Amino acid sequence: MDFENLLSRADEEVLGELLGKSTIRLARALEGRAVTLGFLRDVLLALRTPAELLGDRTARKQLLQLLRVPEAQVLAAALGMRTTAAHRTLANTNIRRNSAAERALLAYFSVAKQESGAREGADDFTALHASYGLFPHQRRAARKVGELLREEPRRVLLHMPTGAGKTRTAMSIVADHLRGSEPGLVVWLAYSEELCEQALSEFAKAWGTLGDREVSAYRFWGDHQLSVGGLDDGIVVASLPKVYSALRSDISFINRLGGRVTMLVIDEAHQAIAPSYRLVLDALFVRRSTTSLLGLTATPGRTWSDIDEDQALADFFARRKVSLEIPGHSNPVEYLVAEGYLARARYERLTHSGSLSLSPLDQLVLADSLDIPSNLLKKLGEDDKRNLLILSKAQELATRHKRFILFAPSVENSELLAAVLRARGIAARSVTGKTSPDARSAALSFFLDSSDETRVLCNYGVLTTGFDAPRTSAVLIARPTRSLVLYSQMVGRAIRGRRAGGNEEAEIVTIVDTNLPGFGDVATAFSNWEDVWGERDGV
Repeated sequence: MDFENLLSRADEEVLGELLGKSTIRLARALEGRAVTLGFLRDVLLALRTPAELLGDRTARKQLLQLLRVPEAQVLAAALGMRTTAAHRTLANTNIRRNSAAERALLAYFSVAKQESGAREGADDFTALHASYGLFPHQRRAARKVGELLREEPRRVLLHMPTGAGKTRTAMSIVADHLRGSEPGLVVWLAYSEELCEQALSEFAKAWGTLGDREVSAYRFWGDHQLSVGGLDDGIVVASLPKVYSALRSDISFINRLGGRVTMLVIDEAHQAIAPSYRLVLDALFVRRSTTSLLGLTATPGRTWSDIDEDQALADFFARRKVSLEIPGHSNPVEYLVAEGYLARARYERLTHSGSLSLSPLDQLVLADSLDIPSNLLKKLGEDDKRNLLILSKAQELATRHKRFILFAPSVENSELLAAVLRARGIAARSVTGKTSPDARSAALSFFLDSSDETRVLCNYGVLTTGFDAPRTSAVLIARPTRSLVLYSQMVGRAIRGRRAGGNEEAEIVTIVDTNLPGFGDVATAFSNWEDVWGERDGV
């Protein structure tokens, strides 16, 4: 039986379940009567392949209910199941990936299994080995950091502007440390699970090129657990909230972990003196006299206006700060743009005063959180007026950019926006943490394709570290965040300059929700705190 024949039986209710009823509602608001069943089927197949739909248990259940009784019986027999009450049997059956049952299911509907675009082999490894170099300004910064970390008090802040390769430079420093410390244990602390995932991915890439032995990489965020007794040689990537929670429940945990650490790295270090996390850093850093502490930031201050807190941050890092040194340029951003390492960026803010109301509990949680809680982000994604604002801007960007990335506030919103953009005739895909490996590979290949067609990649929770997309010339940031690092990473997807394989110019559009905190032009923030550190940088 042909899959498209099966899908042609789906009515609006079934298509609404498969696409999402909010997708159809928004599509009708934009397209009116043009939203026919055939139109919706085309949008669905543009977003999800037949193999993906049949591989998703919820979608499969909806689709198999469209089979006529004799057809359901034939399929059940092909799967080796009872043919009586075939629809019920098929609905309750779990079909594992790459199983004989999956192959039989796809064969019945004449659907080819989608193959992952990933390849492994000696050639790929050789290319990776040759690709982890640093630009001269990055090498100078890494060399100075290494020198300072070998001297008392073994703490330093690395200050590099957005898009200058801070994480890459830091991972080169980490690799140097591990090569000189065998065994050695690096603990990398970040504020969000997104940044933890990114850091681990970048370390794997760096160590695959720069490493001199096999080491272990440990995850300690979200649902991941950590056994201190098993730690030996390698890196622990952990979220600060997870470590702080472990400290509060078992103080011996931090003591045992601190006793093994040879190097501590804190991403987004301008938040290091927050009372909750200062305790974590002090406990991990003081346990061994030879432990090194490296802070990373694009913003060497904690606030915009509190000079005392900024002074405290400078003191915490012993006023030892390494910045990019560019002869003849007081602001490294100007040099990076002038030399083509960074694109010339144009920033735009779109203000949205939506219907999102914050309960007293929401306000309390928001005040005590390092970033916007996920339940509030999900609420933003359900605001139709906000979505229409985003879609309108996305359509405008599509008229002058061949490749741009849209950062959505939730998984559901990313998929919704991709679906409606497809309905509006713009080639769009969604990639989130819930996207299957095959579908993710297909979406990234779609975005990287050399076609002159405008293509949009909607995204939530996956920053795709190492995702080399030099044609990306714009980002639409519809995901508010308090994290300058996270915001910077989103901006950084578009500001890769000509000399780094990117573009001359870039466009950064940020949706600013009036009742939630967010960031704008981070290039301006780069020089905001220089007076606090003064001439006592230690470099």
